[in-house]
Amino acid sequence: MKNKKMRHIIAMGFTMFAAWFGAGNLIFPPYLGNMAGNQWFIGFIGFFIMDVGLALLSALMAIGNRRGNVSGVVEKAGRIPGIVMVSLVMICIGPGLAIPRCAAVTYEIGVLPLFGSMNTWVFGAIFFLIVLALTIRPAKIVDIVGNVLTPILLIVMVILIIVGIVNPISSMGEPVEGLVPLKEGLLQGYQTMDGLGGFIPTFALVCAAASYGYTDKKETTKLLSQSSILGAILLGLIYGGLTLLGATASGASDFSGLDQAPLLIKITQTLLGTVGQTLLSITVLMACLTTAISLTGAGADHFAKLFKGKVKQEYIVIVIVGVSYVISNIGLNNIISISAPILSVLYPPMIVLVVLTVFDNVLKNKHVAGFGAYAALIYSILEVFVLTPEMVAAVPFGSLGLGWIVPAVIGCVIGFFVKDPHWDDPVSEEA
Repeated sequence: MKNKKMRHIIAMGFTMFAAWFGAGNLIFPPYLGNMAGNQWFIGFIGFFIMDVGLALLSALMAIGNRRGNVSGVVEKAGRIPGIVMVSLVMICIGPGLAIPRCAAVTYEIGVLPLFGSMNTWVFGAIFFLIVLALTIRPAKIVDIVGNVLTPILLIVMVILIIVGIVNPISSMGEPVEGLVPLKEGLLQGYQTMDGLGGFIPTFALVCAAASYGYTDKKETTKLLSQSSILGAILLGLIYGGLTLLGATASGASDFSGLDQAPLLIKITQTLLGTVGQTLLSITVLMACLTTAISLTGAGADHFAKLFKGKVKQEYIVIVIVGVSYVISNIGLNNIISISAPILSVLYPPMIVLVVLTVFDNVLKNKHVAGFGAYAALIYSILEVFVLTPEMVAAVPFGSLGLGWIVPAVIGCVIGFFVKDPHWDDPVSEEA
């Protein structure tokens, strides 16, 4: 019985890892390490906190409060705003940004280096047909991803990292001029979008636990939590290895100034040659495909509940896949450029809500987290669209990209003294 449970934890842990470890995870850590050079570990700490730490925390909060439903995390912002916030997150981590980026990264890293130019619409059609076929039956996601695709992905990445550590490309250089490694790590962590929607893959775990026959709430919660922790450990190890790979190339002049995708391609070709490029192509396909499958299923599940079953989940899957297919054709660099300001606005309020959920037993007044989240949101909007770099630097922690902290604290203090009986209406389970 114990061995059977352990197999379930491992399979579900691999699923969490695969869902989190997508396009962003693959291309951003080496880029961070290459810019931070011999201070790569400081940058990695920021990256780890903003990605792995926040993703795990939000997943655990979702599991503990609603067994996969995120209403327990966002309800402090109010019922309707909570629904809107979750839906915006689902769109960003779904057809708006993350899923299209999966296809774009696969094309630029996995297809172009090996096969040369290929019509992006043709490639996208193949990619998203696979996503559609594997998502239309969500009960099979955990078995397919956890037992087959993820082990292949892990083996390929471990080989690349070990070779890079044993045979470093060069000595580590100094950080890029003007770079603040911790701040850059936090900002690159934003881009992966794992911290923003770390709770999203828990929907697959809830379905899997039920299919495995777990019915006791306490036992199920423990199982899901252990699986999430395993996924986070795997994620952190791979992150660290990829960041270190980028740092080992920072002392070589021909690796400087490269964008995310070309840098990863060059690192792989240098370490493993043509064979390495083939392995990288497989890795990209596995990482991006598994993430696209999980996020498509999660988005369809969310909107099907939001529409109270009036729209079939299969139709929602088709819409998500179709929209993702169209957006993926604008190209990787354009998707990254568009996502940066959007994520910089959405992350801070979600961080406030997730972190303060930990203190639910102490902070009975939901206004504390709600007002803190709104204050963080307002500041983030101002920082992205109004404030100059000099003004941002003058804000406490602004130079680290954390200028929203003080406004959030002020909002929490104000919220502590506010009482509105209508505010505390929880977000409906359909959210």
